[in-house]
Amino acid sequence: MRYRPLGGTPLQVSVLALGCGNFGGIGSVPELFGRGDDRDTAFALMDAAREHGITLFDTANAYGGGTSEEWVGQWLASRRARADVVLTTKVRNRVGPHPADEGLSARHIREQIDASLRRLGTDRVDLYLAHAPDPRVPIDETLSAFDEQVRAGKVRYAGLSNYAGAELVAAAGAAASNGMTLANLQSGYSLLDRAAAGNFPLCAEHGIGFTAHSPLAGGWLSGKYRAGQPFPEGSRMTLRPEPYQQWRNADTYAAIGALDRMARDRGLALAALALAWVLTDPGVTGAVIGPRRPEQVAQAVAALDVTLTDDQRSALVARTSSR
Repeated sequence: MRYRPLGGTPLQVSVLALGCGNFGGIGSVPELFGRGDDRDTAFALMDAAREHGITLFDTANAYGGGTSEEWVGQWLASRRARADVVLTTKVRNRVGPHPADEGLSARHIREQIDASLRRLGTDRVDLYLAHAPDPRVPIDETLSAFDEQVRAGKVRYAGLSNYAGAELVAAAGAAASNGMTLANLQSGYSLLDRAAAGNFPLCAEHGIGFTAHSPLAGGWLSGKYRAGQPFPEGSRMTLRPEPYQQWRNADTYAAIGALDRMARDRGLALAALALAWVLTDPGVTGAVIGPRRPEQVAQAVAALDVTLTDDQRSALVARTSSR
């Protein structure tokens, strides 16, 4: 495993993070609560991550309706592992039936950090992220509430997730004006979804680390989706296909086939090559992986040994640019 400082902070994180979004559900979608990994699988995945040196664990208050945080907290307590883990959680998505049960208002943040700490069984999270922008709340209110939690000792560092364009510019500018540290931006980034690279210069300017979620594009770059074949039972395309529908076309299947051949020419699995492409980007601090089986953790760690030159990285991009 390799470790890097997160942005301009002294916080050292593993370049692979364990995504816990499948614990007890599939992300924050209420109708999929109970459809994700069960508790035993979640514990086995966290054990495997720890064995391979992964220290950055990523969850959210809405994952599995709070189940993900509960199981992470139970695992941390049972393994006496809290000191070994850089713990990330998030706030923004809906956690109840009422209009006020979501968002980035100061009131909601104050309520939800305490609820997350209870479920996680800890007195402080290392990284607290706004899960997505909230256009109803001024960014100054959100960042002031985050800073309040830092000063209260409940959060070490704050950051953002799924911010881009004008919303990211506004957040970075507001943080700089108020002397506040934004440690991390977490957004989707993969060979099939490269838009986040446009944020890298701003992150570098403001000392914000970048972690990529969905580095395998929701499983599309794992090789499990093939033209003319049904989607595997239990895959994201059978449970939650909406975020990935834009890739359901002949051009994407052709690009994936070409990438798979390039991977095999190097003696690699497609997933290893695709993950290596993300990890070798100089704008990327690390990547959040979402394994469903413990052996997939080892497969992801193997991608750290894959080196890619600038020309090789460009060749991989060229295979997907005609989509």
